[in-house]
Amino acid sequence: MVPQEKLEQILQRFEFLEAQLSAGADPSEIARISREYSELKPVVTEIHAYRQAQDDLAEAEGWLSDPEMKALAEEELPRLKARIPEMEQALRIALLPKDAADARPAILEIRPGTGGEEAALFAGDLLRMYQRYADTKGWRFELMDLSETELGGVKEAVARIEGEGVFARLKYESGVHRVQRVPETEAGGRIHTSAATVAVLPEAEEVDIDIPASDIRIDTMRSSGAGGQHVNTTDSAVRITHLPTGIVVTSSEKSQHQNRANAMAVLRARLYEMERDRAAKERADSRKSQVGSGDRSERIRTYNFPQGRMTDHRINLTLYALGQIVNGDLDEVIDALIADDQASKLAEMGA
Repeated sequence: MVPQEKLEQILQRFEFLEAQLSAGADPSEIARISREYSELKPVVTEIHAYRQAQDDLAEAEGWLSDPEMKALAEEELPRLKARIPEMEQALRIALLPKDAADARPAILEIRPGTGGEEAALFAGDLLRMYQRYADTKGWRFELMDLSETELGGVKEAVARIEGEGVFARLKYESGVHRVQRVPETEAGGRIHTSAATVAVLPEAEEVDIDIPASDIRIDTMRSSGAGGQHVNTTDSAVRITHLPTGIVVTSSEKSQHQNRANAMAVLRARLYEMERDRAAKERADSRKSQVGSGDRSERIRTYNFPQGRMTDHRINLTLYALGQIVNGDLDEVIDALIADDQASKLAEMGA
C-alpha cells in the first residue's frame, strides 16, 4: 500500500502552490513555484485516479447487499479489483525521486570512435537520427558546432536540444554506439564494425556552475570545413580551454559572440555533468553500471544493417526495425529503457 500520509502531504503542497500562483506570487519566486507545480501535477493526477478507483471498489462492494444491484456488483468487482494494483504501481512510479536535471534542455555531443571514415559517416547518421527524433517530438534542435570529413562524415558535432522532457528521455543515449554494415568506402562488400560515442549532458545555467575568468583561456581562429562548408571569412571560431580540468570546447557555427556563448554553454554542461557524476558515485557506486548511468565508455547499442536489427545491450532489447529507428523513431527503445530504470529504482526502494 502507498502511505496515505505521504499522499496527503503532496496534495496539501500542491494546493498551497496553486493558491500562491492564483494570488500572484513574488515575481522572483514565480519560476520556482511554477516548476514545482508542474512537477507535482502528474503525481496529483495519479493520486486522484487511485483514490477514485478505491471509491469505485468500495461502492461496488456495498452493492452486494442490495438484491437489485448484486448481479451488477459481481460483474464489476473483478475488473475493479484488478485495477487497484495497476493504479498503485502507476502511483509508485509517479512518486519515484525525480532527477533534478530531467526538465532541462540537453547538450548532445557525437564523435566517431574506432573505424576511420566509416565511423565518421556513422556519427553523421546518428546526428541525423537525433535531429529527426527531435522533430517528431516538437523539440528545438540547434547545431552549435560541426566538423565534417571530406566524404560528409562527422568528426565532431555538438547540438542544443530544447523542449518538454528532453533530457529525461535523451539521457539514456550516452555511451558507445556500434554499427555493423558494409561501408560505402568498402569495395569488397565486407561487413565492417565501427563505433561512435554519444554524450547527452543537461544544460547548466550560470548559477549552477561558476567559472572564474582566470580558469579559462579563449582563442579565436579561422573556421574551416570540408569542401568549403562552414567557412567564415573572419576569425569567428572560438576555442575555450578550462585550465583546471583541461577540457577544450570549440564552436564555429555562428558569429564570434555567439560562438563564445555556445562554447561556454557546452563547458558549463560538461562541468555540471562532472559534478553530477561525482555526487552519484558518492551516493551509490553500485548504480554505475545501470541504465541511465551516463557512462560514455560503455557499449550500449549495436545497429546491425545486414540483419535489420538494433540491440540495446543494457536491457537485452532487440528490435527488427532498424530502418525506422535510424530515421528517428526512438520512442519504443527509450520507453523500454525508462521502464527498466523505473523498475530498478522501485526494487531499490522495496516498492
